[in-house]
Amino acid sequence: MTLSRADCLVIGGGPAGATAARQLALQGLDVVVLEKDRHPRFHVGESFLPRSLAQLRELGLEDRLERLPRVQKLGAEFLEGHAGSEPSRIWFRDALGGGEPEAFNIARAPFDAMLLDAAREAGATVREDTPVREILELADGAVRVATADGEVAARYLLDASGQGTILGRHLGTRRVLPALKKVAYFGHFRGVGRAEDETGGFISLVLCREGWFWLIPLDEETTSIGLVLHHGDARQLPVPASQILGWAVRRCPVMAERCADAVFPESNGVTADFSYTCAPYAGPGYFLLGDAATFLDPIFSTGVCLGMMGAVEAAEHVAALVRGTGADAAARQQDYSRFVERSSRPFFRLVEGFYQQSFRELLLSESGPLEVHRALVAVLAGHVFPRPAFALRWRLRLFELFVRLQKRFELAPHREPFSLFDEAASADSAAA
Repeated sequence: MTLSRADCLVIGGGPAGATAARQLALQGLDVVVLEKDRHPRFHVGESFLPRSLAQLRELGLEDRLERLPRVQKLGAEFLEGHAGSEPSRIWFRDALGGGEPEAFNIARAPFDAMLLDAAREAGATVREDTPVREILELADGAVRVATADGEVAARYLLDASGQGTILGRHLGTRRVLPALKKVAYFGHFRGVGRAEDETGGFISLVLCREGWFWLIPLDEETTSIGLVLHHGDARQLPVPASQILGWAVRRCPVMAERCADAVFPESNGVTADFSYTCAPYAGPGYFLLGDAATFLDPIFSTGVCLGMMGAVEAAEHVAALVRGTGADAAARQQDYSRFVERSSRPFFRLVEGFYQQSFRELLLSESGPLEVHRALVAVLAGHVFPRPAFALRWRLRLFELFVRLQKRFELAPHREPFSLFDEAASADSAAA
């Protein structure tokens, strides 16, 4: 039985799916959103880029954001896990070429619910608690999916199913990137120590040989903390997966100090194998949005920004296809795929470099010739759409050259990395 027919079908009601649905509905199209959960619901990824704040303003959603509790974020800090480590900070105001000088941290449950409500108010039909069971048809002008309540048909499908990657799995295009095969452990802590000045809203990234920790202030009491580890190192840990975050926090001197008076969660969440691509990002009858297209390591907080920017781009293409205006489907699908590739490529390059000690040493130096460091800040602020400016691209390539040279010459001070396995037993004993 066909439950409904629409112009556009969106799988997933997270930030990418909700944004695309709203944009399509505002253009008068009949849009159906199928969301497997019910909002509000918990989700990690609470740190946002300055480009996201600018985009919310462009979409006319800034007033809705203003109603939600959030923490102002003016930059980020990086530091080694050793006791006494001093942070190296980047300020978004220093980005080459300017741009939004601030961002924000926010709990995803109310933020995502806000976007989905905005899609509803724009005219999209949202069906929560409705997972997609099967892709039945996928062609330009004709797509069908099966749900527990029946079939849903539309002219085009936008997959925003997140790490479920429904279409990527259906098409067999989901490819985990072996060099970035990681495991993340996460939870919300209360009473974590933080600075009382304007850097108190900074996201903190504490580095170790095996990976890194994040600390994201969400309100006066709550801090999102996570640990990302190399897959091979994670398999060697002597504690259950649900307890690894607390174990690691106690073993790292910087983390143990900041969490000395904190209330730990009883257990942590876990996600694995989360760096992947599902290229091509568009094809007959479909467009892939956000994490359903590709997902990077969360080190630079790029997920929501990439997802929402791609959603707006895809919505423009789909609206034109439904109306039959402009380029044909194949040309638009190729154009969208190029958009995703070009905007995500600089982040992939930085993520791949981040796990090299020489990259970290240069990042922690806080400076560089020819404004290379400011170009790095611009990319980390999200100023890469629809493609990074030439002034950023050549400086990023120069930075990559410096990373290679740093392995042989001391362009920036060499640092001994902290290791959860080799160096912090005393911190573990002291905190126990």
